[in-house]
Amino acid sequence: MIKLVGILIIIVGFSLKLDTIAIVLIAGLATGAAAGMDFTEILSTLGTAFIQTRYMSLFLLTLAVIGILERNGLRERASQCIVQLKEATPGRVLSIYVIIRTLMSALSIRLGGHVQFIRPLIYPMVKGAGEKTEKISPEIDEKIKAVSNSVENYGNFFGQNVFVASSGVLLIVGTFGEVGIKVLPYSVSKASIPVAIIAIILSCIQNYFLDKKIKRNFKEKGGI
Repeated sequence: MIKLVGILIIIVGFSLKLDTIAIVLIAGLATGAAAGMDFTEILSTLGTAFIQTRYMSLFLLTLAVIGILERNGLRERASQCIVQLKEATPGRVLSIYVIIRTLMSALSIRLGGHVQFIRPLIYPMVKGAGEKTEKISPEIDEKIKAVSNSVENYGNFFGQNVFVASSGVLLIVGTFGEVGIKVLPYSVSKASIPVAIIAIILSCIQNYFLDKKIKRNFKEKGGI
């Protein structure tokens, strides 16, 4: 039980809002000592864990870059650009994005993400497309946020298994293999293609009804 002392240290440290890195290091040292590891072995374990997860720092760097871009008007510029397109509607913008996102996932190209793409770029574009005549209501704004994030999930989830070497395909093949069923990765990818197409179609239908709801909301307010 004493080996879990590191968890207690983290809880107390975070509750007192102490330095995060220092708290994690102290928790690691305490856990290693409680487990009977010598100081050199503890440092070796911490170093190995850091090296294996060093790519996470790239993700953290992208968050800082996105924050700087937003502060300097990325969202406003994205909204202004889409307003200039006369035929653009929230549903059409989202339908185009879900197609692109699914294709990129099928090719294993990292394009998208709720934090990296939806919040700073796609959502402002969709909102801008809906505010050509007048400002949308808070209720519709929340609906746009929800649908914008949902199309990201559709494109990523249903598109990734089309790529034969994706982690999802390998997980399916491995799971079947453990129960004695031999399945080729190519077969899983092939079966995922119609599923991805159906997901795109259903998403486009959802986006169509989003446009209808926005128009109906404007009519109720006397906007159009």
